[in-house]
Amino acid sequence: MSSRHYSVIIIGSGFGGQCAAINLLKEGISDFVILERRSFTGGTWVQNSYPGAAVDVQSPLYSFSFEPYDWTQLFAERDELKAYTESILTKYGLTEKTLTDMNVDQAKWDEKEARWKITVNQSETLTAQFVINATGPLSKPIIPNFPGKENFKGPSFHTNNWNHDVDYGNKKVAIIGSGASAAQVIPTIADKVEHLHVFQRTPHWVLPRPDYVFKGWQRKLLRKKWIYHALRKAIYWALEFRMIGFKYTDSVLHLLGTRPARKLLEKQVPDPQVRAKLTPDFTIGCKRILVSNTLYPALSRENVSLHDKHDGIARIHENSIETAQGEKLDVDIIVYSTGYDATDGLISYEVIGRDGERISEFWDDYPRAYLGTCMPKFPNFFVVTGPNTGIGHTSAIFVIESQVKYVINSINRVRESGKQQIEVLAEAEQHYTDKLHQEMEKTVWHTGGCNSWYKSKSGKVIAMYPGFSFTYRYMCKRFKDKHHQLQ
Repeated sequence: MSSRHYSVIIIGSGFGGQCAAINLLKEGISDFVILERRSFTGGTWVQNSYPGAAVDVQSPLYSFSFEPYDWTQLFAERDELKAYTESILTKYGLTEKTLTDMNVDQAKWDEKEARWKITVNQSETLTAQFVINATGPLSKPIIPNFPGKENFKGPSFHTNNWNHDVDYGNKKVAIIGSGASAAQVIPTIADKVEHLHVFQRTPHWVLPRPDYVFKGWQRKLLRKKWIYHALRKAIYWALEFRMIGFKYTDSVLHLLGTRPARKLLEKQVPDPQVRAKLTPDFTIGCKRILVSNTLYPALSRENVSLHDKHDGIARIHENSIETAQGEKLDVDIIVYSTGYDATDGLISYEVIGRDGERISEFWDDYPRAYLGTCMPKFPNFFVVTGPNTGIGHTSAIFVIESQVKYVINSINRVRESGKQQIEVLAEAEQHYTDKLHQEMEKTVWHTGGCNSWYKSKSGKVIAMYPGFSFTYRYMCKRFKDKHHQLQ
């Protein structure tokens, strides 16, 4: 296996890797392999099994356009999403095309052979003409280095690696973080624990979750593809309208966002002190909007204490957490819901391109890529869900399908030309990046008055795409030969 050569190596077996693999098969390219660093395939919805895990985009849209599914409710929960993922892997035979426990250490371009050398597990080497990185932007959990963290004697873990051997019933639990994952865990466990301490760095805007359980006759109708796709389109355009608020007009943002969010906060949080802690001081949409009907009632329970930045964590002790106010809180379990390295750590392994160019050096100022997918000096290397491909108003899978269309077009250009490699021109990437960040200055992510994981250390917003998703899809579909060079 150490000397095996493939046409394509896909790194990551989540939705991005699955979409790339399926489209390669449709093009008659079967000489590929998927490398998965974990011991199982499937990505996000197999890995994330924390209590309350669910999608925050309507399921008919948060799925492949070519693979409808018999969803039981509008916003699918984790077990159903896992079943959907596994059905895709099975239908297209992708499990057999995947090598698990394959941690990529380095990808290095061999200029003489015009191929990538992929080192895995610090020992084996595989080669490929093309590499598609589909590791995902939310796959590298972060746990801040709180003073005394290593001294805690009880169970502690990140939501991404939930420890199901730990019984949190009637225990004193601390959840550090208050973002999307925490917003799902908190309501699920609040009535089961003795006491729940929630440590919030900054509050989030929360909108009602318009969930709906499909009735039997509705599911039967939705099995008709034209009805399913009609619902999918209706959801898509309803969500796309929200981009007007994120970018173009405060009145739409206020109508669709701020008003219902404030109304929900006032209705569900009667205590004025708790409500003050939960009221953001930035424009809605600047940080990720949470969608929940149960978070505020859970935070208002008598056995739940909300700690904001004024009484945050000063130190962690063997069996307690000391706050900035000097109070020591007895704690049995610590759950870190502290997010992911989603900006400057988009690719966790070393990538060395043409002329010894390292992707870490190319991204030294901030991560950037043409269509969020490819970079000059990195021929035949593609990043799915790369810089500025995040979407704050609709389904990430819509963007993944768009990107993969561009990747397949690029690979086909090489195959049809008889050449060996394709590379985006530096000036094309520069022009795209400059224009993108000019557009970003108009968005709430730039002007909304918050610091979020959408920004890199440079201060530039590098996680989100500053426009309509159909515009991005059009650019990916409309391949521009003049922006690339073939060799």
